[in-house]
Amino acid sequence: MMAAAVPVLRLVGIRRSFVQGNLTLEILKGVDLVLEAGTLAALVGPSGSGKSTLLHIAGLLERPTAGEVVIEGREAGGLSDAERTRLRRARIGFVYQFHNLLADFSALENVVLPQLLAGVGHRAAQARARTLLARLGLEARLDHRPGRLSGGEQQRVAIARALANGPSLLLADEPTGNLDPHTAEEVFALLLEVVREAGAAVLIVTHDPELARRTDRVWRLVEGRVEPASG
Repeated sequence: MMAAAVPVLRLVGIRRSFVQGNLTLEILKGVDLVLEAGTLAALVGPSGSGKSTLLHIAGLLERPTAGEVVIEGREAGGLSDAERTRLRRARIGFVYQFHNLLADFSALENVVLPQLLAGVGHRAAQARARTLLARLGLEARLDHRPGRLSGGEQQRVAIARALANGPSLLLADEPTGNLDPHTAEEVFALLLEVVREAGAAVLIVTHDPELARRTDRVWRLVEGRVEPASG
């Protein structure tokens, strides 16, 4: 009998609180979540409910007040900051609403750089960057800096950058929230297609119910806890 595959992401009892003066604000109140390879999940909920905070914790950008973050069977709580950075670079990709591209670098260079930081050789990094950008329809825009790209093109570069190191987990925070409806549809369709091919686990924070319905699973973050979305 084959052993069950290890989930790409497992969150156990995640709590996150912030102190403001004499008050302690509890944002996350014991979140449990499991995400397997090849699964696309959406996280929805009202503004200010803690969706981005949970995404940052899952991506090892922020430490929880309590609970465990397990990436491919490796519990990250006891890791040093340097070890968390190495794990994040190797296994996790991020896509944000506002692209966060480096303005002084071309589209190609923006996708090459994270690979160099992960120890990939320059020639191999350039080859993978060209392949990813071509796959996303940007083969004619490789040398353009972000300021010369449309919003949709910038977001496609951001997707290529997130996938550059072959992550097992992709985290996307409102990836189409800053785009017009037509461009948002185009970019999201490409994102789905590319990550399905890669077999990555994907967690997308979104306010768009149509986008959420196209994923495999929808979770709702309500009053600090995650539950399956109804309907």
